[in-house]
Amino acid sequence: MSVLGRLRDRIDQARLERRWARLRAMGMHIGADVNLPASTWIDVSHCWLISIGDGCGFGPDCLILAHDAQMDEFLDAARVGRVIIHPSCHIGARTVILPGVALGPRTIVGSSSVVAATLPPDTVCAGNPAKVICSLEEYLAKHRARIAQGPTFAYRDYDERSITPERRAEMVAALATKDGYIIGGRTAELDGRGGTPRTPRA
Repeated sequence: MSVLGRLRDRIDQARLERRWARLRAMGMHIGADVNLPASTWIDVSHCWLISIGDGCGFGPDCLILAHDAQMDEFLDAARVGRVIIHPSCHIGARTVILPGVALGPRTIVGSSSVVAATLPPDTVCAGNPAKVICSLEEYLAKHRARIAQGPTFAYRDYDERSITPERRAEMVAALATKDGYIIGGRTAELDGRGGTPRTPRA
């Protein structure tokens, strides 16, 4: 990565850390080791009603709402509700989380879902409204089997920040007929070598 690229990454990280600090100062709970990107829209007007547990991660462009004012013109009232995202939840890109819901620990929510009701722990959920698709163990077993069949790519060699043109071409060719897996990215994050900004671990 170029010097300019590294400088840009440091500036982006500093902005993200300031945002996390501001949300916490306003009363929002954000746990340790959380990937909460700048593109995640937070209901700042009621962010103290939002709690995100340790080890959670969000894809790009998610929305977390703690109030609903659609009836305000008619009733002179807006609904407010807690949003509790328990530890080790992973929310796919462009998911909307509505007020008054909880995500049980170790819940995975598929991209573009609408979480309108509380979701149970250890499940994989998706849809509008989001519903349970399978258990977390069923989901992991399916992917373990696929990983065993390959193709797989070592994170240290295929990290997007340092991948060579030759390895890019190799990956494109290997993925011509089926999906594959990059192995070791989470380990790299835990060792401080990953590319995903996360809140500091306790």
